[in-house]
Amino acid sequence: MAVKIRLKRMGAKKKPFYRIVVADERAPRDGKNIDEIGIYKPVGEKDLQIDKEKALKWLNCGAQPTDTVKLLLKKEGIIS
Repeated sequence: MAVKIRLKRMGAKKKPFYRIVVADERAPRDGKNIDEIGIYKPVGEKDLQIDKEKALKWLNCGAQPTDTVKLLLKKEGIIS
C-alpha cells in the first residue's frame, strides 16, 4: 500500500480550509484517511499547524508528501 501525505478539502464554498492527512494514494481526495497531522487555512486569517512528531513519523515510515504539502512542510521547517 503506497501512502501519501496530502490535503483534504473542508469548509464552505469559496471559504476552504484543508486538513493535512495521511492516506492511501488510491483513496479519493476527501475519502477515508489513515491519520490527520495538521490543518492549513489559506484564506482569511491564514493559519498553518502541523504536528511535527506525527509528520516525521510518517515520513520515516515512507509516506510521500504531495508537492503542495512538501512546500508547507518546508515552510514549517520540518524538512529541508
